[in-house]
Amino acid sequence: MNTLRHDTPYRPSTDARLHRASRPREYNQGICRALSAGPDVPSTDGPDNLESWRGNDVSPRRGKVSLVGAGPGDPELLTLRAVRRISAADALVYDNLVGDGILDLARRDATRIYVGKRAGNHALPQEDINHLLVELAAKGLKVVRLKGGDPFIFGRGGEEMEDLVRAGIDCEIVPGITAASGMAAATGIPLTHRDHSQTVLFTTGHLRDGTLNLDWDALARPHQTVVIYMGLGALEIICRELLAHGLPADTPAAVVHAATTPRQRIVTSPLHALPEATRDAKLGTPSLIVVGHVVSLHELAAALPALAACSA
Repeated sequence: MNTLRHDTPYRPSTDARLHRASRPREYNQGICRALSAGPDVPSTDGPDNLESWRGNDVSPRRGKVSLVGAGPGDPELLTLRAVRRISAADALVYDNLVGDGILDLARRDATRIYVGKRAGNHALPQEDINHLLVELAAKGLKVVRLKGGDPFIFGRGGEEMEDLVRAGIDCEIVPGITAASGMAAATGIPLTHRDHSQTVLFTTGHLRDGTLNLDWDALARPHQTVVIYMGLGALEIICRELLAHGLPADTPAAVVHAATTPRQRIVTSPLHALPEATRDAKLGTPSLIVVGHVVSLHELAAALPALAACSA
């Protein structure tokens, strides 16, 4: 088992960023109150922190798990409820897509357990994550399961909720801004538009055994926007199949890397040339693929000062 290690001290920079936002005074005061708790001791980190709780005495209170959406990356896009749950948690079980600065909102004595999933590298299998949540809550702890985006959109929050309910553990869902919505706001690519798209589809492009089985006929229909999560590794397959199922070669498309964060970059291209353009730009994960005529509006929106710096 890994040895517990001290995490970096709480940095007030995130709190300062939250204060700089143009929010009503009541909202700022609510965030300040939510962040005010927590003793001045270091936190711990590591995938096997569960061992630090085994055999320890804990209060007889009833534990609870909050499945919290961390949003697309920017800490200012957290909901106030998410901030409150993070700041009050005894233990945080978090993914690799949680944005920089968000963990700084936790109490300094909170245990932090990384269970992230990357292509070909899972810190813990999903079944073990579910068991971990049950065991932590059974100890009487307030547990936050922190997920990038929204827990119920490609976040396996439904699977975790099922196991928690079966185990008799109190749980709640704290929704977050999903990556597609954050991307749309950060790039000026609307997900729907009366002149271009009356439907938006979210799907995952995760390869299984080197193959990708999607409803290509449904994805290739006109007058809609398709947003593909976790599809960068299958980008050539996706573009080839969409073209083969009837989308015109000049359909506007984009790949957006790390939307809403300082690392955000975007490549736009006709669908047929998108794989080559993405390779040339050296975009990596996490990235979203967007296909549809709404992508053409990015060029217009890029003239806005707040969006001008995101193009690759």
